[in-house]
Amino acid sequence: MAGNLTFDQLKKAVAAGDIDTVIACAVDMQGRLVGKRFLGRYFVESAYDEMHGCNYLLAIDIDQEIVPGYKAASWEMGYGDFIMKPDLSTLRRIPWLEKTALVICDVLDMRSHEDLPHSPRAILRKQVARLKERGWMAYFASELEFYLFEDTYNGARAKHFQNLETASPYTKEEPVMRAIRNGLDGAGIPVENSKGETGLGQEEINIRYADALEMADRHSILKNGCKEIAHQQGKSITFMAKYNYSQAGSSSHIHNSLWSADSKTPLFFDKKAEFSMSALMRSWVAGQLKYARDMTWLLAPYVNSYKRFQVATWAPTKTIWSRDNRTAGFRLCGEGTKGIRIECRIGGADLNPYLAFAGLIAAGLAGIDEKLELVRPFEGDAYQGSKLPDIPKTLREATETLAKSKMLKEALGPDVLEHYVHTAKWEQFEYDRRITDWELHRGFERY
Repeated sequence: MAGNLTFDQLKKAVAAGDIDTVIACAVDMQGRLVGKRFLGRYFVESAYDEMHGCNYLLAIDIDQEIVPGYKAASWEMGYGDFIMKPDLSTLRRIPWLEKTALVICDVLDMRSHEDLPHSPRAILRKQVARLKERGWMAYFASELEFYLFEDTYNGARAKHFQNLETASPYTKEEPVMRAIRNGLDGAGIPVENSKGETGLGQEEINIRYADALEMADRHSILKNGCKEIAHQQGKSITFMAKYNYSQAGSSSHIHNSLWSADSKTPLFFDKKAEFSMSALMRSWVAGQLKYARDMTWLLAPYVNSYKRFQVATWAPTKTIWSRDNRTAGFRLCGEGTKGIRIECRIGGADLNPYLAFAGLIAAGLAGIDEKLELVRPFEGDAYQGSKLPDIPKTLREATETLAKSKMLKEALGPDVLEHYVHTAKWEQFEYDRRITDWELHRGFERY
C-alpha cells in the first residue's frame, strides 16, 4: 500500500526532506506504542540497526507506575536495558503527523540478542512459529469499537471524565471518522469501513484481515492513530470496555482462521462437512471453548473489562459457540464459503492484541493436539440459557484461572505466564485500595 515504505524509500525521503522524524516503538504490556522519536537522518545512518530502551517499559502498569515484584526487571537488578530491533517490514508513513514515519521494534535480550520472552510481540511470534512448524498460518481480524466525544482530552480530564458530550450518531462524527479512515489507509493499514454502533457516539472501525502478527501491529497503530487524530480535531476517544453503565460496552471481536503456509488453501473449509466446518476447524474451536476461561484475562485485562459482560448488552456472558448468533461467546461466520472463520466475542476494546491472538492460537492448537470433539452449536438466547459455562465475572476470578492454566504455562512458558499473572494481580491490588465515586455517592451520608 501507498503508506508502506522500504528502507531505501525511507532513506530517499529523508535525504529529500520529505521525512524528518522516525518513530521507533516497541509494544508494552498494555498494547501501547512506546519508544523514541529519531531525527530521520540519524535513524537511517545507524539507529535502523538497533537501539536500547530501559527494561522497566515491560514492568509498568497502565499509569506507567513501576510495579515491584517482577523477576524480569526490578530495582535490585538495576533496571537495565533491552535491545529494540526495528522490524523494517513495518516501516510506514504516518500521514496525520507531519513528515513522520513509524517502525515497530522487536524487543531483544541484551546478552543473548534473542527475543525477550515476555514482550508481547515475542509472545505472539512464538505461537505463530508453532503454526509454521505444521505448515500453517493464521489470518486474524479485530473489529475495534470506541466512543467519540466532543470534549477534548484536557476538557474531559477537567470534568473528571463525567458528563461528557458524545458525538452525534448521525452527522457530527464524520469529520473525525473520515480523517481516521483516510489517515490509517495512508499509513498502509487497509480500512474497509467505519460505522456507528449501539451506544450514543459509539463507532466501529474495520480493517482488512492479515496474518496474526501483521494484524496485531495494525491494531496497535490504529488505536494510537485514532486518539492522535481525534486530539488534532479537538475531540477525544476512549477504548474503555465499559465507560458508562447505561451505554453498551466497546468490544474487540476477533475473527480467526487457519490457512496453508502459502495462504492459498483454507484449512477450515470443507464443503461436504456439517456447517462446512473441517475436522481441523472443529478441534480448533473446541480448544478455544475448553480454554476460554484460562485465556479470558488475555482478552479482558482490567477491572473495568468485566463491567462489559452484562446480559442483553451485545457482550457475551457464556463460553459457548453458535451459528451466527451474537449472544454467544464464539460465533461461526462465513459458513459455506472459503472465508469461514470463528469470531471470539469475549474481548473488549482495551485488550492487548498480541496477547489476545497468542491465547487464541494456543487454545486452538491445544484443541487440535488433544483431538477435542466440538459440542453441538447452541441455539437461542445464550443470555437466558441455563447450565452454560460462564465467562469469568471479575478480574480476580480471571486471574486465578490464568494462574492455574497448565495449557498456557506450557504454551507461553512458565516465566512468561508468571510475569502476566503478576501484572493481573497488581491491577486488582491497585483497584482494591481505591475509593470509587460510586462508594462516595452511595455511602457518604447514608452509612
